[in-house]
Amino acid sequence: MTVLSLIACVSLLAWLWLTFCQGDFWRTDLRLPPRGADEGTPRPSVAIVVPARDEAEVLPESLPSLLAQRYAGDARVILVDDGSTDGTGDLARELGGRPDALLPLTVTSPGEPPAGWTGKLWALRHGVEIAGDVEYLLLTDADIAHTPDSLDALVASAEGGSDGGYDLVSQMARLSVRTRWEQLIVPAFVYFFAQLYPFRWSNKPGSRTAAAAGGCTLVRREALARVGGVAAIRGAVIDDVNLARLVKRGGGRTWLGLADRVDSVRPYPELAQLWRMVSRSAYAQLRHNVLLLIGTVLGLTLVYLVPPVLLLTGLVLATPGVAAPAFAAWLLMAATFRPMLAYYGRPAWEALLLPFTAALYLLMTVDSAVQHWRGRGAAWKGRTYPAPDRQQSRNGRRPDLSRNP
Repeated sequence: MTVLSLIACVSLLAWLWLTFCQGDFWRTDLRLPPRGADEGTPRPSVAIVVPARDEAEVLPESLPSLLAQRYAGDARVILVDDGSTDGTGDLARELGGRPDALLPLTVTSPGEPPAGWTGKLWALRHGVEIAGDVEYLLLTDADIAHTPDSLDALVASAEGGSDGGYDLVSQMARLSVRTRWEQLIVPAFVYFFAQLYPFRWSNKPGSRTAAAAGGCTLVRREALARVGGVAAIRGAVIDDVNLARLVKRGGGRTWLGLADRVDSVRPYPELAQLWRMVSRSAYAQLRHNVLLLIGTVLGLTLVYLVPPVLLLTGLVLATPGVAAPAFAAWLLMAATFRPMLAYYGRPAWEALLLPFTAALYLLMTVDSAVQHWRGRGAAWKGRTYPAPDRQQSRNGRRPDLSRNP
């Protein structure tokens, strides 16, 4: 067996493992769990907390969808203006005063975050404090639009039925795929996330895997308080995964799936915007560890880039021992990506482009590390967050919030 055929076979074995032993990560049929009560049954109290920083562009489409929720219980919306300079707060107040708003709106501002806090989490903490003694908190981003029954469906699913319900229910919002770059990058973004955090493993009690989607997360206030509140993840760049992990470690049940009622209205028309979205947190996902970065680069190369390259090589050199396993690996790759493309309404043939997209993600990950090494950290909307070790040296010892399952 030549070196090239050995590499091709290893890549195929990796895809066989991912396809059949990685929690069915490629399946897209996980939707909200069964409701615990019939529609119209009185629901527990809920506060919807929306952190917003310079969101005037998307707020007219997202905030009215929250204010128009048809909910059979006490609910209110709290928008936390996180130091916006584009009139986000004033626009929110205007939208809240419209006659079609069904839920009351509070607009508030916490001021600049103290050292050791990310801006979003400082805003969430402020909103949670204002929410008072409610049973549930819906933490949702300012670019997320909900159908009118979204809140009711989330709470009903969290209440559960015979299975006892959940302490955290999260939906991965359907992202925009209007432009060509979005169509290329976005489905793969969700696919890679599910591969890293298989939803079925995350939803299984006792499993070490735990994940959530920060754009739409409903959490019991009691469960959040039990694990130390928002302060327990105050410096986490990947706050959604860390929150789910804490709730699960604290004995709570969590659930994560794809959304039918929740959509992101934020456009990413250019590659540069998508690049920043991924690169700002990619190195944090690797715990700012150089060895994990090297392993990730090698892994992405072996799993995603080797199959098409060695297939072409095997065809040119007329070596079936190289071409055949490389072709089989590429077929498995495309087959597992196809359900996600269907979820986003994309044609099946685009699955063949996944190696190219994976190469872009590899470069984004390396760029994320380079930005951290340059001291720019996770830059987002005018703020930069250093790696945890740098924050620790500034603020004293604090828990590691970026460990993978």
